[in-house]
Amino acid sequence: MKLTSEVDLQLVIFHYMLELVWVPAFAYLVECTIPKDDGTLASFVGFRIQHDNARGPMKGGIRYHPEVDPDEVNALAQLMTWKTAVANIPYGGAKGGIGCNPGDLSISELERLTRVFTQKIHDLIGIHADVPAPDMGTGPQTMAWILDEYSKFHGHSPAVVTGKPIDLGGSLGRDAATGRGVLFATEALLNEHGKNIAGQRFVIQGFGNVGSWAARLIGEKGGKIVAVSDISGAIKNSKGIDVPSLLKHVKEHRGVKGFSGGDSIDSNSILIEDCDVLIPAALGGVINRENANDIKAKFIIEAANHPTDPEADEILSKKGVVILPDIYANSGGVTVSYFEWVQNIQGFMWDEEKVNNELKTYMTRGFKDVKEMCRTHNCDLRMGAFTLGVNRVARATVLRGWEA
Repeated sequence: MKLTSEVDLQLVIFHYMLELVWVPAFAYLVECTIPKDDGTLASFVGFRIQHDNARGPMKGGIRYHPEVDPDEVNALAQLMTWKTAVANIPYGGAKGGIGCNPGDLSISELERLTRVFTQKIHDLIGIHADVPAPDMGTGPQTMAWILDEYSKFHGHSPAVVTGKPIDLGGSLGRDAATGRGVLFATEALLNEHGKNIAGQRFVIQGFGNVGSWAARLIGEKGGKIVAVSDISGAIKNSKGIDVPSLLKHVKEHRGVKGFSGGDSIDSNSILIEDCDVLIPAALGGVINRENANDIKAKFIIEAANHPTDPEADEILSKKGVVILPDIYANSGGVTVSYFEWVQNIQGFMWDEEKVNNELKTYMTRGFKDVKEMCRTHNCDLRMGAFTLGVNRVARATVLRGWEA
């Protein structure tokens, strides 16, 4: 098709947007057989799902989990396409992993499994093709093994994965990136409503990497953390929880349960505690029609992936609750992964202050872009964010001549 004007281009983009969300991902399955420490052989199924690369190399985590749901992973690969587009970083979406229980495998068995998996997919991934990162059950060490094995085939290639150890080209600030992104996203939303983080009451559901960093950084900005939960239990202190003391307790006792600086409460009630800002930072689907009417927060920041189901979304919207969607709110991690990739390609590493300043720039600009889309289409933040993401992918696809 010959595009004679910007209007023609916009019409083609709109037409393609209607079809783009139904584009299937490509799924690659491989069998990974390794010798275990006891001499027996064990076989596992590894996979990589690649969704879209119109805007750049595909990007997404590798998870090790015994119950891998292909449909969920496919959805997460698509989510990465839209998330990277909303963040306006030059990536598409992918996801993958191995169906295994990492807790049942020794370190040497995990290393062998990771290396065999990399051998099977080294032609699928690549610096300018598909860049994996850590996910559930994996971490910097896993990325180090992938980097080393991939480099045996393609030469030293630090940019082939992100989330690496600092000593192998990992970026400073990556560990805190998603939580810090949540901080910047929350600041942008509250500022839009004439408020600041200081003095606001926060409830954080989930105290893993994202939740704990968000709590720490929000506390440093003057926010009052009044309730926190994790897999071990939940605590509440209406006067504000001492986050540094809680972090020390969690490190020593592997959970928030038993913390002396707060009262123990039912974990199921954490989402309906009285607060100004609720931050679900754990599992998906935790806010649903059963509890949506009881939520007292005025703002919800989705630090977890899809924590709010569609029925709850509608209920909360009618109540006037403002929801900052996951596709934008938790994009700090992939944004700093992009910074790591850039540093590796340049061969020039940034200091942590630069990483954090650049992250704030991207998160602040991202919120403005989402709000502009909301004003254009008279829609809420979730619809605005998805419209922005799909529009950017559709535009890149049309400009590359792929729409036919």
